[in-house]
Amino acid sequence: MLKGKKVYLDTIEENDLEQLRYWRNLPYYKKHFREYREINQSMQKRWFENQVCNDNRTIMFAIRDIKTQELLGCCGLCYINWVQRNADLSLYIGRREAYIDDDGFAEESCRLLFDYGFNELNLHKIWTEIYVFDEKKKKLYDKLGMKTDGLFRDNCYYNGKWWDAYLMSILQEEYQSKEGN
Repeated sequence: MLKGKKVYLDTIEENDLEQLRYWRNLPYYKKHFREYREINQSMQKRWFENQVCNDNRTIMFAIRDIKTQELLGCCGLCYINWVQRNADLSLYIGRREAYIDDDGFAEESCRLLFDYGFNELNLHKIWTEIYVFDEKKKKLYDKLGMKTDGLFRDNCYYNGKWWDAYLMSILQEEYQSKEGN
């Protein structure tokens, strides 16, 4: 368990899956994810069993309210390359259908993930891909010190239009100097 002041990151349990699936299928959320299909119960269970439970390249967490233990969202490090020491950041807040909240849950979850990834797993880089219309997540990642490494042109088709995607990352040394670790 990774503890902050507002949230803690804990294991995803089977009884979390239906809520996570509901959030993932919300149209406002789905446009931000690479998985374009509606997720059914079988797909959600397969993801849980294959990626969360059995893939050493994926470390996913339930985001929970430290006071109430309420499930708030999901985050993790995916596609971990243990040789190159990098991982893809995954994050969303489901509570009140916020996606990226204004209460600091997403920000603290990222900080906990960065601390875990860089200081416990000894990763060199944490990266992510976000679509240019995902302004709230871009603002959060900028605030956390992630840099825009590049732009994938016309990488997402949404709402009758092609959209570019940012490739962003933060290096271990950047995070540690920013956080004073």
